[in-house]
Amino acid sequence: MRVKKISIVLLGICLAVCLQECIAESQAIKPAVKIDASKTAEPISKYIYGQFIEHLGRCIYGGIWAEMLEDRKFYFPITPNYNPYRRRRRGSQDNTFAIVSASPWQITGAPNSVAMVKEDSFVGEHTPLIKSGSGIRQLDLGLVKNKQYVGYIYLKAQQQSTNVKISLIWGDNPEEKVSTQILVIANEYGKYPFKFTAGTNTSNGKLEIEVTKIAMGPCLVGTVSLMPADNIEGMRADTLKVLKELNAPMYRWPGGNFVSGYDWRDGIGDRDRRPPRKNPAWTGVEHNDFGFNEFIRFCRILDTEPLVTVNTGFGDAYSAAAQLEYSNGSADTSMGSERAKNGEPEPFNVRYWAIGNEMYGAWQLGHMRLEHYVRKHNWIVDKMRQVDPDIIPIASGNAGSWSEGLLKDCSNHIDMIAEHFYCQEKSSLLEHTSQIANNIKRKVEFHQQLRQKLDSLKGKDIRIAMTEWNYWYGPHPFGELGTRYFHKDALGIAKGLHEYFRHSDIIFLANYAQTVNVIGCIKTTKTAAAFETTGLALKLYRNHFGTVPVTVTGDAYPLDVAAAWTSDRKALTVAIVNPTEQKYELPVDLKGARLTGRGRLWLIAHSDPMAYNEPGKDPSVRITEKTIGGVTNKLEAPALSISLYRLAVK
Repeated sequence: MRVKKISIVLLGICLAVCLQECIAESQAIKPAVKIDASKTAEPISKYIYGQFIEHLGRCIYGGIWAEMLEDRKFYFPITPNYNPYRRRRRGSQDNTFAIVSASPWQITGAPNSVAMVKEDSFVGEHTPLIKSGSGIRQLDLGLVKNKQYVGYIYLKAQQQSTNVKISLIWGDNPEEKVSTQILVIANEYGKYPFKFTAGTNTSNGKLEIEVTKIAMGPCLVGTVSLMPADNIEGMRADTLKVLKELNAPMYRWPGGNFVSGYDWRDGIGDRDRRPPRKNPAWTGVEHNDFGFNEFIRFCRILDTEPLVTVNTGFGDAYSAAAQLEYSNGSADTSMGSERAKNGEPEPFNVRYWAIGNEMYGAWQLGHMRLEHYVRKHNWIVDKMRQVDPDIIPIASGNAGSWSEGLLKDCSNHIDMIAEHFYCQEKSSLLEHTSQIANNIKRKVEFHQQLRQKLDSLKGKDIRIAMTEWNYWYGPHPFGELGTRYFHKDALGIAKGLHEYFRHSDIIFLANYAQTVNVIGCIKTTKTAAAFETTGLALKLYRNHFGTVPVTVTGDAYPLDVAAAWTSDRKALTVAIVNPTEQKYELPVDLKGARLTGRGRLWLIAHSDPMAYNEPGKDPSVRITEKTIGGVTNKLEAPALSISLYRLAVK
């Protein structure tokens, strides 16, 4: 026993000595780099700053799309048993962003005063029929004082006429609401608009639909809509404002796992007549309010390039070719004429098409073995090229035997190959912030080896499209997969961008997944939108980092350094990520350029790696900007920071 105690003591002493040596070594680290501005690499593709939106959680509905009502087309039957919310397993336990799994409409009259009728249904399988003296209401609406809200409702009286009252409610007192009366006189569905102004700020507002007691008979409710009056073509103005600041050059849509069970035809035509469906991959209802036309309008508003994913799960080549013709065909083609009927006579001219999503995965609808999918991929691309031979097809890859098989047997049907990765949380800051870059490097090295290995790639330049990449961990306070991000995640995203810059010769595009709420770089409440810490990093580099990478050598550890010329060669940009709690002065030996000593510095820094931003509140983490002078051969890198220098040259 005594020998064991002595051994334990000696072990403790050894560990203490080793720890002191490690601390001393870390304190002695003096990173220094050489930048040769005369040695440049291939220009950085702007598309590495792309984004990805999917019909999942609150990414589109509740994030981008301005509709305030859940289940506005009555997919779920309205019953006396009002219990709409399914509690989340992780995150907060209130109903703010809980998943709707039953009707969110509550009966306000007798339990039997609302029936779901299938005959003469307005859209979907059934339509509510409300008796006089009863009604329905939806709770938990976010309202802003003095803000205007606009909406409409489709109604049909079962008898000659009836009276319906629509109310927006923000309190329990009679004066805490505003109402409008509608006389429904037609014997067919009519569209009745309404407009309200909220009297206070609340997240517990209500919209109530009442067939009044003086009505002559019951009334059918076809569908209902309520949006802020400042919506932009059905999209949230606050979210679009932040998205414009993000300035992403490309958006991938509609999935993701969602696409393998999605029929794109459900999302075109009269929005109110598009059928509601169960989300094929995730939870809740797919309203089909945001379809192909809306996605193209979204891209035009943001002045960004669309990347459309076609369904290779339950879909086939003919459906993909029809979608392409709807998109790019002239108005005298079969599907192009449908697009013209839907208000878009000019072709969308979508160039980039992702052929399926993660078809190697057992979680994917219609997934199959590689040898079968090779044939399906080639079949789909052949049919699509018959419609438009100029498209850029992106294969659904996965580094390993799957990507190798596609590049071996489909190389004549691939212009780029997609790769995906996500990272979890690590306890060590250095490990946590290095994961993104390490995964990018791993993917690049795999494809570099394939280029040497496969005869099918000789003479070809099939580049990587990293169509999904991000951190994905922690609770989901912003709804389904609505992960919160911290300052340490922004540092990791910045290091990942540096790795993209280092491989500009093989990575052409990347789509950060997903833009809004769902593991997104922007988060929203019901009434506000704001940048996550990761969004700040993406915005910073997109708007201020250079486009022509230059050679950086030396030992920067534990810092991560990237440098690039601006496109006009009037300035050199140098970005430094410091994922440690120690401040550094980085010696820089610069060749190939002469500095004026003047420049600008953009800085993202916070003393707490777990700092985060909250929509509707002052941000804890910001981008600060200042003019700098006297720059010689040292650049400062504050603790836990991203420093982006733009240095003027002579």
